Amino acid sequence: MRRRRSLASQLLAWQLVVVTLLLGAVGALTVVQTGSNFRSNEERRMLSVAETVAANSLVQERMGNWRELSAPAETARSLSGASYVLILNDRRLVIASPDPSQIGSTLDTRTTALEGRSWTGTVRDSIEAHVPVFDPLSRRVNGMVVAGAEDPGVFAGALEQPVDVLRYLAIALIIGVTGSLLLARRVKNQTLGLEPHEITALVENREALLHGIREGVVGLDGQNRITLVNDHASALLALPEDAVGRSVEELELNDRLRDVLTGRATGVDQLVLRQGVVLTLNRMPIDGGEGAVVTLRDRTELLALQHELDASQHATDTLRAQAHEFANRLHTIAGLISLKEYDEVTHYIHQISSAQDQWRTEVGSSIGDPAVAALLIAKASLAAERGTALRLGPDSVLGRVDEALSADLVMVLGNLVDNALDALSSPSGNGAGKWIEVGVVQLDDEVQVVVRDSGPGVAPELAEEVFRHGFTTKAASHGERGIGLALIRRACLRRGGSVTVSGSVFTARLPW
Repeated sequence: MRRRRSLASQLLAWQLVVVTLLLGAVGALTVVQTGSNFRSNEERRMLSVAETVAANSLVQERMGNWRELSAPAETARSLSGASYVLILNDRRLVIASPDPSQIGSTLDTRTTALEGRSWTGTVRDSIEAHVPVFDPLSRRVNGMVVAGAEDPGVFAGALEQPVDVLRYLAIALIIGVTGSLLLARRVKNQTLGLEPHEITALVENREALLHGIREGVVGLDGQNRITLVNDHASALLALPEDAVGRSVEELELNDRLRDVLTGRATGVDQLVLRQGVVLTLNRMPIDGGEGAVVTLRDRTELLALQHELDASQHATDTLRAQAHEFANRLHTIAGLISLKEYDEVTHYIHQISSAQDQWRTEVGSSIGDPAVAALLIAKASLAAERGTALRLGPDSVLGRVDEALSADLVMVLGNLVDNALDALSSPSGNGAGKWIEVGVVQLDDEVQVVVRDSGPGVAPELAEEVFRHGFTTKAASHGERGIGLALIRRACLRRGGSVTVSGSVFTARLPW
């Protein structure tokens, strides 16, 4: 396996590449600029040489005698270091040159020197200066002087100072290496000592973990904006596609869910209802107050099992209440027999038998659905154990309904009766003479359930709040309280109905 390079070595390598490219660009610019300056200096130097020769009185007076002009031209060339110095007459004939074979030839040049203006520039491979020669008496141009030097190329100026270039390169490399090491150290401290490939692997593992687990995960920053959300959380919370980056307050969430996500509702395993699904949320703040991570999972199936266990528990409690009531009656009958009060025994047995038969007859004649009837009969025994009378409303009438509506009616009735029993068991409930009245009326398009009790009822300002998931006036027990009325409301709304409360009267409408 190829060994991965460390962050410091990668930064150093890239820094060296950048420094090298930068030095190359600076060097190229320096070479061009130096070459330009060198040519400019050479042009001025050649111009000075040509002007010196053109100003020589001998040259001005003896333009026709080429033998006498060779000496001043050669002297100027040797002293200045020019490659050549030529003297031409007004017909461009060379009359003085370091090359004897060139004398008498015509120099093909079209400069402004014969017009009376000096000229400098590059001719083929040479830098030349052309200066006019004036007649001392008539001031007429009767020739010109050409001074030239070979063009050394663009690198001539740069090669004059190689030590400086190496010095600058060494300084740049030292600065680059030092800066790279310091930058690598700072970056490594900020990344908790992780190398780039480790950070990449960590991100990939995090993405796979977030989207692979069967739990929802939502990340929040310090301003309660969503920073990350996995697919399962997005599906459970029904979040829009652009949820990431938006605040929790901007999303269409219920108050209970907002309270848990923002941390206003604290505790473990917080229960939330979201679009008919029961969710369990846990919020873990990040150290430093930089946000929080919220995990959530679907508890609908688990809660359904819990409700089945609760139903079994209620049945057990009902059987226990019936057994307790039956044992008390047996003790009473045994005591009357011991006292030889046989007439009282007969009257007592007839009394209790007629009371049970009367309740069963009343429920059986009004309620045609077996599940609802069995629930009311069982709840009567539980209420009797708590010292509360359960009675049926005079207008109650219900035939056999489909299984789905029957299950909803059992859930609604069971929770409303249990809620009334809890209210009457509280210190604020009425003492003696406690009662609960249940009314079940089957209409053309809906079933109306009315449960009233002798308790103090719900304050008007809490008439809507009591149906919010999590609201309870009872002591919380591991986050499980405050869900019964919320489940009732969910069942009614799912069918297109409603549930309301006025004082101690709860009214639920469940359409067919």
